Amino acid sequence: MTQIKLDKFHEECGVFGIYGHAEASTLTQLGLFALQHRGQEACGIVSSDGEELHQFRSQGLIADVLVEDELKKLTGSAAIGHTRYSTAGKNTIKEVQPFSVTCQHGQIAVCHNGNLPFAKEKRLELEHSGAIFSSTSDTETILHSIARTPATDTIEAISKVLYETEGAFSLLFLTPKALIAVRDPRGFRPLVLGKLKDAWCVASESCAFDLIDAEYVREIKAGEMLVIDEHGLHSSFPLVEKPLSVCTFEHVYFSRPDSIIFGRSVNESRHKMGKQLAIEHPVEADLIVPVPDSGVAAAVGYARQSGINFRHAIIRNHYVGRTFIEPSQSIRSFGVRLKLNPVKDLIQGRRVVLIDDSIVRGTTSKKIVQMVREAGAKEVHMRISCPPTVSPCYYGVDTPRRRELIAAQMSVEEVCKYVEADSLGYLSLEGMLEAIGIDEKSTCTACWSGKYPTAILNGK
Repeated sequence: MTQIKLDKFHEECGVFGIYGHAEASTLTQLGLFALQHRGQEACGIVSSDGEELHQFRSQGLIADVLVEDELKKLTGSAAIGHTRYSTAGKNTIKEVQPFSVTCQHGQIAVCHNGNLPFAKEKRLELEHSGAIFSSTSDTETILHSIARTPATDTIEAISKVLYETEGAFSLLFLTPKALIAVRDPRGFRPLVLGKLKDAWCVASESCAFDLIDAEYVREIKAGEMLVIDEHGLHSSFPLVEKPLSVCTFEHVYFSRPDSIIFGRSVNESRHKMGKQLAIEHPVEADLIVPVPDSGVAAAVGYARQSGINFRHAIIRNHYVGRTFIEPSQSIRSFGVRLKLNPVKDLIQGRRVVLIDDSIVRGTTSKKIVQMVREAGAKEVHMRISCPPTVSPCYYGVDTPRRRELIAAQMSVEEVCKYVEADSLGYLSLEGMLEAIGIDEKSTCTACWSGKYPTAILNGK
């Protein structure tokens, strides 16, 4: 059996939580459906009935494993959920979130979107003092630290631990009496607040609210802690204030276009990126073709700015599983053709501009260019709606090592030659930030600039 993935970056997870609704676990399931794009390999829910926590965790897609019989066991009016994409680390049931423990502060469950660069060192410190870990996840170090922290209550213990925690974290905690949402002081990963009648909900993206008819209220601020309990919503800022470093790649690729992230429409950002890309890298051509699905919005913007005809001339198969039997006879571009296929009558004899959100290793881009040429394209030009990616991410994105990033090893001209395109153009960093409407000082651009907003200990 062979596992084939398109050569893309992957967000590691999405989180959803709700407090004060009789169908909390069912609504959390729906919220996770909307966030499935942020992680497709495992999912879990922990609910609270006011006295104790109830847990479900499994590998697999939400629709396949989070069935009605399991949901019935997740009783109560509060719940948190998590959908996970595994990285180079282990992919076992032990890694699936939310994690749940019982300690001196009572029962606590947690789910996490982000990454803690210093987790390995913290884990060793905790192990030396007697802690026993059940997973390889950096999130578990937070729970162990909370369990060992002297405090008058759970909220104080969480505040003390996160005050000393460096890294990217959008966290949801659940106790029998409260739901606690915390976003790191730099605001790396998104977290938004919504309202469904008398219930409050929290999610990685606002699209999760649309599915359950909840109202988007606002973005949870960097460094903010929200405690939601029977007395309502309580906001505080117990963490050390730090410069804002939001992840721009959320607008480039990760988030759904129908979401509002960092207070801005993702779809609008991508349209503007495409328009700016057409201004910076014009080309004489007959057809603008998005690489589905992430290149669509930018391609629409490029087409409108350039006046060149836009067509969906590459079709994506949305029903391909992650694992399948590879033919014994060699088939060129096997993995790509399982997921993407050209519409030959649209492409044949035409000069084609392919619009994509990024190039990682370059292997997929090369196969797509080859596929379009074989469909009869006269010319194939590539346009990328972000700058060349030259550095790995340490803040919650699964990225290759620097030596595997093609733009870190080759010039733009060399990358163009490698993917066998007639021309290649990347959107400039300035153009991208202008399109999103965000200042460079308040965003993390490490994957394009190599300048990290925090110290990095666990280098790749």
